[in-house]
Amino acid sequence: MADEETRLRVETLRAQIRAHRERYYNDEPEIADAEFDELMAQLRELEARHPELAAPDSPTHEVGAAPAPAFASVAHRVRMLSLDNAFSREELQAWADRVDRGLDGQPHRFTCELKVDGVGISLSYEQGKLVRALTRGDGRVGEDVTANVRTIRGVPHELKGDAAALLEVRGEIYFPVDDFAKMNDEREAAGEPRFANPRNAASGALRQKDPAITRQRPLRVICHGLGATEGFDAPAHSEALRRIATAGLPVAPETATVGTVDEVWAFVERWREHRHDPAYELDGVVVKVDDYAQQRRLGFTSAAPRWAIAFKYPPEEQQTELLRIEVNVGRTGKVTPFAVLKPVLVAGSTISLATLHNEDQVALKDVRVGDTVIVRKAGDVIPEVVAPVRSLRPEGAEAWRMPSECPFCRQPLVRDPGEAATYCQNLDCPNRLLESLAHFAGRGAMDIEGLGYESAKLFLDEGLITNLADVYRLAGRRDALLALDRFGEKKVDNLLAGIEGSKRRPFEHLLVGLNIRHVGGTVARLLARHFGDMAALRAASDAEISAVGGVGPIIAAAVEQWFANERNAALVDELTVLGVRMDTDDTRVGDALAGKVVVLTGGLEGFTRDEAKQAVEDRGGKVASSVSKKTDYVVVGADPGSKAAKAAELGVPMLDEAAFVTLLEQGPDAVSD
Repeated sequence: MADEETRLRVETLRAQIRAHRERYYNDEPEIADAEFDELMAQLRELEARHPELAAPDSPTHEVGAAPAPAFASVAHRVRMLSLDNAFSREELQAWADRVDRGLDGQPHRFTCELKVDGVGISLSYEQGKLVRALTRGDGRVGEDVTANVRTIRGVPHELKGDAAALLEVRGEIYFPVDDFAKMNDEREAAGEPRFANPRNAASGALRQKDPAITRQRPLRVICHGLGATEGFDAPAHSEALRRIATAGLPVAPETATVGTVDEVWAFVERWREHRHDPAYELDGVVVKVDDYAQQRRLGFTSAAPRWAIAFKYPPEEQQTELLRIEVNVGRTGKVTPFAVLKPVLVAGSTISLATLHNEDQVALKDVRVGDTVIVRKAGDVIPEVVAPVRSLRPEGAEAWRMPSECPFCRQPLVRDPGEAATYCQNLDCPNRLLESLAHFAGRGAMDIEGLGYESAKLFLDEGLITNLADVYRLAGRRDALLALDRFGEKKVDNLLAGIEGSKRRPFEHLLVGLNIRHVGGTVARLLARHFGDMAALRAASDAEISAVGGVGPIIAAAVEQWFANERNAALVDELTVLGVRMDTDDTRVGDALAGKVVVLTGGLEGFTRDEAKQAVEDRGGKVASSVSKKTDYVVVGADPGSKAAKAAELGVPMLDEAAFVTLLEQGPDAVSD
């Protein structure tokens, strides 16, 4: 029998899980997903060890949260159940062994699907027409969000081909990762709060009272299963997916049907490595017994099917302590607060620093020194603090305020009206100059080999450089360079050769390097091609600049103000005298890729990803993150991801690296059949 301490622990776990589940479905998570999974695992273990403590209303028998009152509640014809989880090869094998026993050793196959980290949805089609869309809700009753779902691209209002009397399709609504990042950047630039993550953003967009707002968000859907059906007979899950795809519903191309657990594990391992290839976030792999008759034989527990399991990847969110909040001054003077954290392992990397974006975001999230915070990292994205765990906040923790002066130069910090960011306006700020110099010499700007961050700091500390123009005076200070520690003749000669070679870079690269607010590679190329040289751009008014397609008034004002500053104007004059190029040769191959959409997948030997992207854009093309019927070419490098499979499925031309170089040098005609 369970003692009183165990009983109390079970009740405490149930209360915590219900509270956290409610916060999750209200888009206000207080703990990371991994922490929630751990609480649920503890409760299941205690209930299994002490059956007398089992209760029909335990969270282990529930699926989600109750529907929100803002939408009509509608009962699902067939419950939307959650899945049991596996976190190791051994747990996956244990599930497969249970399946084998349940089928008395009968041969069976598995369908493996990527587990999209989105919002569960059930789409009901009657006679081929979309009649209702329901959220998961608590699994029994969902929210009617039909009007909002009708605005989502990829959700057909009417299916193709012969229509079943009833077809209930289950799936996930998600926010494409690239679109999410772009939207957050736009929101921050407009002074609006950033969304915490794509899943929460998708959930919030789906639950808007006004469908017009949902329409503005680039939501998408992936379908992965069936609910109730009438007049739709398929013998197996893989066949059902094929048929609903033929009917026009989006199905993940990465899905595979295999015959052994070893093949399942190979699928799991492959997508662990390529986790960030798809357009959506994923947090694992769902494995299902493929044959529907075998699924029915295996049946269900009270909350999950016995014929399916979710293998969960290591979390990309974790909890840790926020030790300090500090600020950095970037190359444009922008002041960015960041969190100094107690080191924690997130997505395979030890994280000790995370961005807090700006003063408004710190206030909105109410993050304080001493808080236990949720830290998130996805792929190569800079780690960020998602939220504090307010229930663990220490007494006396005070709200953070942006400092009034720059920590590097002690000059006043300024926040302009309507701006979300705060700036140090001192052009001589040592940290601003360091960041500016490192950026100036970087690959996307003047591309000076040997002038990295550490070298830039050394040259500034030694007084060899005091402004960007001094880079081109280093040729006259060769002896001083040779006197520096670890700077031998070969290293110095290579550095000076790199500096000399950078003078010939077209002036769009110089524009990038000058650290003008809002001017990155794309804007710089637009300005260079429109005005032709630096003199014409300097003479242009903000109205003339904003008339350039793709620029706009905010960027135009920033460019005009930068050149109006006497120090900046003098810097350009110095660079001109020192022989830095001030015009462009417009290196596009006659707009050879204008209107063409290219997708890159896998590693290329002769290009970094940024270099390949820029090469396409230099020729007027666009690089997209996912493959569609609108894609013109998929460039396939070493160890490609699912994009290559999608290209093959859609019949999109695929190019190896040699063909890609031919495309860049000679245009589309040279690579056509």
